[in-house]
Amino acid sequence: MATVHHWTGLEARALRLALRLSVRAFAQHLGVGIRTVSKWEKLLAATEPRQDTQAILDTALTRSDAAVHLRFETFRSEAGRSGQVSGRGSTPSGPRVWEYETWTDDLDRAVVALSRQNFAFADNLLNRWLTRFPPTELDDKGRYLFARSTALMGDLQRDQGAVLGPLSAQHSYAVARSLFAQLGIPRRVAQLDLSLAVVSEMSGKLEAAARRYENLAVDDRLSRRDRARARLWVGTVLSKEGSHEYAARVMLAATREFEDLTEPEDWSVAHQKLALAHRGVGDLPQALHFIDIARSTGTSDSPIQQVRLETAHGHVLLSDPATRNDGLHVLNGAAKVAAMFGLRHQLRSIEGIRMTS
Repeated sequence: MATVHHWTGLEARALRLALRLSVRAFAQHLGVGIRTVSKWEKLLAATEPRQDTQAILDTALTRSDAAVHLRFETFRSEAGRSGQVSGRGSTPSGPRVWEYETWTDDLDRAVVALSRQNFAFADNLLNRWLTRFPPTELDDKGRYLFARSTALMGDLQRDQGAVLGPLSAQHSYAVARSLFAQLGIPRRVAQLDLSLAVVSEMSGKLEAAARRYENLAVDDRLSRRDRARARLWVGTVLSKEGSHEYAARVMLAATREFEDLTEPEDWSVAHQKLALAHRGVGDLPQALHFIDIARSTGTSDSPIQQVRLETAHGHVLLSDPATRNDGLHVLNGAAKVAAMFGLRHQLRSIEGIRMTS
């Protein structure tokens, strides 16, 4: 449900358009004067309704149905992109204090949307702010929010398979890293270094990715959990390069770290990767053992993690002629989910497994 922390004429106009009312009908609907609504329409973000009128607008929005809320969010988003609604009046440069609260709330909503692979909604929430204010117009708090938004946009692009290029995860992560470096937040910079290493691995630059992971696995700027993830991903790269036995040893050390940290989801993911390393060695009983642990202990209901897990399961099953048909069936199911949620990188991985097997 749409919410507004602080109304201006801009949001009031968006609500009128969402309700599909004329200026006169909107004034009657709210119980305010026509001149008041006309003032909102003229000045937009440069004027703010009185406190009692703010409450009236809150009530009008709350009582509206879902279709009105959707239209309101759309008009408000368009207003954020262009600085106006339907071509009249522009917003002053730079955000106001109350807008930071709304921006923070939108980032929280974007995180939830990304966890569910609701890319369209997450993209709408993030671009509402990324296209509204250039970083040069922002104070430190605004630049921090802009950097977080850009990093989340990188996550979105990475999950959709847009790894390289001007509209890619690599570009977004680099911009976010630069902003966090300017703000002097080393932990965030290191997290972006980890994300950029993932991009290198996804784009096939395995040697460069391995070097980055190795350095980050002992980087005190990162949390213990992130260092363990870097160690796990060192093992992933080693396995991709064919060093399966050494990869399994590295992954096992990361798995123990996740167990000490009580991180069940990371622990499950580590077993998934261990299964693939043992498959590479040719030890299919151990591969099936580890993939069964991963499938029975995973706590995430994220579609992308489900696809990754079932892709690994199908890959292991395909390695044994006796379970080949089962493996193809599992991969087909994973491909359907990947296609449903627009997970292009996962679709390419599944197709590659089919071709090589």
